[in-house]
Amino acid sequence: MANLKSLAKDTAIYGMSSIIGRFLNYLLVPLYTVRISAASGGYGVITNMYAYTALLLVILTYGMETTFFRYANKTDEDPKKVYSTVLIMVATTSLVFVALVFAFLQPLSNFMGYANHPSYVWVMFVTVAIDAFQCIPFAYLRYKKRPIKFAALKLLFIVLNITMNLVYYLFMKGTEVGYAFYINLVCTGSITFCFWKELKGFAGGFDNALMKRTLVYSWPILVLGIAGILNQTADKILFPYVYKGVDAHAQLGIYGAASKVAMIMAMITQAFRYAYEPFVFGKAKDKDNRSTYASAMKYFVVFTLLAFLCVVGYMDVLRHIIGHDYWPGLKVVPIVMAAEIMMGVYFNLSFWYKLIDKTIWGAYFSGVGCAVLIAINVIFVPRFGYMACAWAGFAGYGTAMVLSYVVGQKKYPINYPVKSILLYVLLGAILFVAMTFANRCLGTAMALSVNTLLIAVYVAYLVKRDFPLSSLPVVGKHFRKK
Repeated sequence: MANLKSLAKDTAIYGMSSIIGRFLNYLLVPLYTVRISAASGGYGVITNMYAYTALLLVILTYGMETTFFRYANKTDEDPKKVYSTVLIMVATTSLVFVALVFAFLQPLSNFMGYANHPSYVWVMFVTVAIDAFQCIPFAYLRYKKRPIKFAALKLLFIVLNITMNLVYYLFMKGTEVGYAFYINLVCTGSITFCFWKELKGFAGGFDNALMKRTLVYSWPILVLGIAGILNQTADKILFPYVYKGVDAHAQLGIYGAASKVAMIMAMITQAFRYAYEPFVFGKAKDKDNRSTYASAMKYFVVFTLLAFLCVVGYMDVLRHIIGHDYWPGLKVVPIVMAAEIMMGVYFNLSFWYKLIDKTIWGAYFSGVGCAVLIAINVIFVPRFGYMACAWAGFAGYGTAMVLSYVVGQKKYPINYPVKSILLYVLLGAILFVAMTFANRCLGTAMALSVNTLLIAVYVAYLVKRDFPLSSLPVVGKHFRKK
């Protein structure tokens, strides 16, 4: 229980930085969607470019975050040597990548559809190279259990980014898409200077033998990561190529903007991941580790379902995050959120093969899931547009999740409380149907009232079954039987 409390504490800190950061970053969504019309396709360009950079970030870090945690926690490895070796590796590959971008800038821009705007490409690709390098110092902060500095730097980036965007798009009334990319580069580069203390890790030297060992461990994670990020971004990368209409970037912009409303799930899963990864590897030697993993899984599902219901229930309020032109895309929100929940479950399940050093399994599962996603996009986007993108993500994550669970129970069995979890899922599904009916058939005020009552039903069930009021801190004493 003490370990779970520690996990909860770190998750709260990482979560606050993630949630506050994402919330502040949401300010950019109405800003962009008001200043850049849906018809212009400008927000579609932003969506497309950020999809490319997300994929490249995974490639340029090539599993070294997880690898660092694994080797830094090995009793026969020197954590300082592990850190310095990994840091030098990622720094070198990032520099090589930047050199290649500038060497082949025009052909690359032509291929991506930005022949007239090569600056979009080099600015964002240099940004992602810096981001990749920063991932290792950020991982080091997590390893050293310094969530405060971690959170402070993440929030500093967001504040700088928002401030500069507000200056250009609001006060200067700018409409040029490229400035969003230039601002990102300036902010990302500025954060690097805040790692002056952590970058002393270069002095630890480079271990060639350790490099070989880490690469053997990390390459399946790289494949896993590529497949995993493609599950998130392949639709936004492929859409301009497979969509048959002339308004591809406009439609992609609507889908991308609407998906932002669903990103509360990404906030929660990311916060959980930041705390859970070092927690799992640090606890690998404990005797009760499997029961702890099982409990963590249950509570992850329970609270993400609550978040899901809150977003659906208050959709009439949350839709104002994006411009009115983009509201037709809101029908994808529940699908995207459900996919994010399954992605989080898959992440929780993934630790069985990391703990037994069989990361190749993750590559298999994510690869199959990615293949499902790409196939659905290629086959159905020409006919159904961005709705096919949403369902493709759902199917891809669902496939990977089921495969990981089935195989994991044979290779590293964990007694997950499946029955209890499924009861929460069933209740959540029933309440979702009721909320959808309320949103469609009732006025805004009445729908919000009904949905609030339905959310209260879920919370009441949660309290009764797993979180009795008597167990709550401070106020719990008033509910205990004397």
